Amino acid sequence: MALVASGMTEGEMLQAQADLGSQMTPLIDQALLAIYHAQQEHTWSQVFVEHVESALEQVGLYRRLDRPPAMCFLDLTGYTRLTEERGDEAAADLAARLATLVRRSSQEHRGTPVKWLGDGVMFYFREPADAVLAALEMAEVVGRQGLPPAHVGIHAGPVIFQDGDYFGRTVNLAARIAEYARPGEVLVSQEVVDTADAAPVSFVEIGPVELKGVPGTLRLYTARHPT
Repeated sequence: MALVASGMTEGEMLQAQADLGSQMTPLIDQALLAIYHAQQEHTWSQVFVEHVESALEQVGLYRRLDRPPAMCFLDLTGYTRLTEERGDEAAADLAARLATLVRRSSQEHRGTPVKWLGDGVMFYFREPADAVLAALEMAEVVGRQGLPPAHVGIHAGPVIFQDGDYFGRTVNLAARIAEYARPGEVLVSQEVVDTADAAPVSFVEIGPVELKGVPGTLRLYTARHPT
C-alpha cells in the first residue's frame, strides 16, 4: 500500500514485491537454520552443565558458595486458560502489562530480568535477600493490578552465564519451586533462607517436598512480610 501511495501502479508494486521476495528467500532459509543451531547449542549447554553439577555433587566435590546469587521465576496462574478464553490479543496485552510491572520492581531491588516466558519471567539477583523482597513486592503488585495471581520460586546457588542466559541446577530448581508454589505464594529453598537473613521477611517451613524431575526432597519455605 505504501508503494502504491508513492505513485507506483499496481503492476509495478507487485513486481517490486516479487523482486524483494526473491532476494529475501535465501536469507530466510539461512536465518532459520542459524536460529535452529543456536537453540540446539543452548539446550546442549544447559543439559551438559546440569549433568556435570550432578556428578560433582555425587562424588562430594560440589561446594556451596558463601554468598551465592539467586534465580527467581515468576509465573501467572491460569494464564493458558485465560488466553484461550480471551484470545491472542488479550494474551499479548497481559504479557506487556506483566513485563512493565515486574521490570520496575526487580530493578529497584538490583535484579535483572533475564528472559520473558509468555506467562512468566526469569530473574537474576546478585543477593538472595533482594530476590525475596522483589518477589514479595511483585506478587503484591500483580494482584493489585488485576492480573491473575503470581506464584514465585527462588533458589540460590552457583550459575553459569552464557549468551545472555543462565544455566545450571540452580536455575532448574528455581523453576521447579515456582511450579510447586500456590497462587500468590513466594516459595524459597533452604539456601535462600540461609543467605537472606538480612531481609526484613519471615520464612515458614512447609516441610520436605518432592519436586518433579528433582531427586530426593527439598526443604521449602513460604516467604512473608513480618506481621
